[in-house]
Amino acid sequence: MEISERFEEKVFWNGDVYLGSFRGLLPHSKGKYTWSDGTVYDGDWEEGKMTGKGQIFWSSGATYEGDFSGGYLHGSGTYTKSDGSNYRGVWRMNIQHGFGRKQYSNSDVYEGSWKEGVFEGSGRYDWSTGNTYIGNWKSGKMCGRGVMKWANGDLYDGFWLDGFRHGSGFYRFADGAYYFGTWTRDLKDGPGTFYPAGTKHPSLTTWSSSVGYDVKRRKALSHSSSLNLGESRAPKPSVKRSFSEKFSIGGLLRSSGRISHGSTSVNEDWRHCESAREFSSHDTSCMLSQISNGDQYESQDNSSLVYEREYMQGVLIKEKVRNNVKVSHKSKQQSKFHVRKAGNGSCFDIFGHHQSYYLMLNLQLGIRYTVGKITPVPMREVRSSDFGDRARIRMYFPRKGSQFTPPHYSIDFYWKDYCPMVFRNLREMFKLDAAEYMMSICGDDGLRELSSPGKSGSIFYLSQDDRFVIKTLRRSELKALLEMLLKYYDHVKQHENTLITKFFGLHRITLKGGKKVRFVVMGNMFCTELRIHRRYDLKGSSQGRYTKKCEISGSTTLKDLDLSYEFHMDKSLRESLFKQISLDCMFLESQQIIDYSLLLGLHFRAPEHLKTLHSHGSSPASDGATSQGEFLIPPSSLLLVTHEPIFANTLRGSHIRGSTLRAFSVGDQEVDLLVPGAGRLPVQLGVNMPAQASHKLVEDESDSSEVELFGVYDVVLYLGIIDILQEYNMKKKIEHAYKSLHFDPLSISAVDPKFYAKRFIDFLEKVFPDQS
Repeated sequence: MEISERFEEKVFWNGDVYLGSFRGLLPHSKGKYTWSDGTVYDGDWEEGKMTGKGQIFWSSGATYEGDFSGGYLHGSGTYTKSDGSNYRGVWRMNIQHGFGRKQYSNSDVYEGSWKEGVFEGSGRYDWSTGNTYIGNWKSGKMCGRGVMKWANGDLYDGFWLDGFRHGSGFYRFADGAYYFGTWTRDLKDGPGTFYPAGTKHPSLTTWSSSVGYDVKRRKALSHSSSLNLGESRAPKPSVKRSFSEKFSIGGLLRSSGRISHGSTSVNEDWRHCESAREFSSHDTSCMLSQISNGDQYESQDNSSLVYEREYMQGVLIKEKVRNNVKVSHKSKQQSKFHVRKAGNGSCFDIFGHHQSYYLMLNLQLGIRYTVGKITPVPMREVRSSDFGDRARIRMYFPRKGSQFTPPHYSIDFYWKDYCPMVFRNLREMFKLDAAEYMMSICGDDGLRELSSPGKSGSIFYLSQDDRFVIKTLRRSELKALLEMLLKYYDHVKQHENTLITKFFGLHRITLKGGKKVRFVVMGNMFCTELRIHRRYDLKGSSQGRYTKKCEISGSTTLKDLDLSYEFHMDKSLRESLFKQISLDCMFLESQQIIDYSLLLGLHFRAPEHLKTLHSHGSSPASDGATSQGEFLIPPSSLLLVTHEPIFANTLRGSHIRGSTLRAFSVGDQEVDLLVPGAGRLPVQLGVNMPAQASHKLVEDESDSSEVELFGVYDVVLYLGIIDILQEYNMKKKIEHAYKSLHFDPLSISAVDPKFYAKRFIDFLEKVFPDQS
């Protein structure tokens, strides 16, 4: 039975008034509702709820005109506050969500993507002072790739995190000078190059392409969009208020506050945004073209001097002046864990031009299948059969899918998982949750390909959360790992503080043509929030263990002869370190393993009392001048304190396992490390280990143009023993015999395992000298 509509006025007991159509007892179709406080809604209704088009006039003077659904602002609409600010865009359940434009009462304007009432996605923020940011936003903060241009003409183009410059980028000064480098939370941190005004510098097309977009392409697309989006930032909005079905509208809607730092000075001392993994190339092209206003990036070659500098948390520690005769901006950098541009050639040319992408998809599919299959199996101790040839999981993954596998976008492949129960128990031993492990490697964000750090030509992948490294193996390496797996399992079970690489999975992909790719999942020893300023691969041998200066960059993994520091540690920390190194070397020697090395990462700390002077090295007025002689006080910026688990930062990398270490300097108690700006970190073997690095002159360090401003640094060490899959087999014995004819037999890498272990430990004892 159809209920007829009628038009009438109804006054409620609380003083509210409704004038309009009714269906039964509920407002329906068109009507006007007036609350007792003076708030008015005039528009469409559907069975007692504001649904359709309408307007609200609050007693405060604020108004909204647009779409409603179920009593909520939902759809497109314009909200104007009494102070003159307004938002025009998409709403969801009373909250800005989608694309929209907000103009603040002080004339600041944000235009771009919103999520749950805050800026997230691509957006542009224009301050009334003339400053502009275009780029990525996350949770209301500048986060990802973006460009900030100040009213005086200064410009920063690079990565941001939580409102701070963080990651790689370049700063262009209004006078035409450039600084290419890296930042950590708004402070220059790491190596960089300063090009004074008038100096010819590398093409920004090359620089931009290396981090994800092309300058020429963005210029070509600059006129294809009337709106130039990027991503921006705003503070957290106030708590949302929603309409009630009883029409008791009691307050204003949730709204984002304006950014209050838009008028910051142009000397890089402001505080607003890090790196999003993805950024729309089309939007980026349009945005960056507009913000640069057609500026020419290639300057005239009026000067031949450039300054190669290195900073620690904003403090200049090293400077080298060189002639800018020919600038070579290398894109292939040799690094243990350095992200490289996808699509470069590699040793496994088996997937055509999309080899890396297909390999990544295949291993994600396989790992997801393996973990899902093995996780429901009840936990038990491993047996000898778990290490045997029959301890395998095999599955075929056709592209169209099968009864057991999902359809996918890669190519058909066969999957083999080696010793799944063993690695499942290892992951449990390393305190890895199965779901976290799977999501870290197989999540929607995918994997990042890394450049090969050595002669093997292996493909490396890094999980998006930096916890895991995946490396392709040669057949001989796979065989070596399977042969030692039982002893390896026993060793890591017995020694929870072992420094040896943590292995989490061993797999193989086979294509229809019979080509095979084997890979192993390992822990990333450099999984830390602190920036790793130096990386060293130390074997204890000297033949060929150096890096040509022309090949060194900020992310290069250096070698034994490149090491110009010795590290002084707390007595108890050093004893714990060498006790475990000896145990690990004994194990490797028993397995006839050589060629392993200590991977050492250094995080340098700048003296806290010198950071106030960082503007001397970063302001437009002084960036072209050397800062020699300004910093002469030895650093002291790290503090060991008694371990308190409640207060310590418990975020751990996947490589961390074992007890907190004891320090002699704190009464032989377990300790945490207080790191300014990073919090309280538990000190464990190979992780968050504090030391003082003393600089020593190396033989070929005679370049007078390079100035080292400090002799002693506070450092945080990250280290572990890697590359443990090379057996001292017949091939290595022949290599030893051949090289012994041409070089000192004691200096070459291919030596007897017993001698290799002794030389390795002796070398490290010089790197970490005993102070007692």
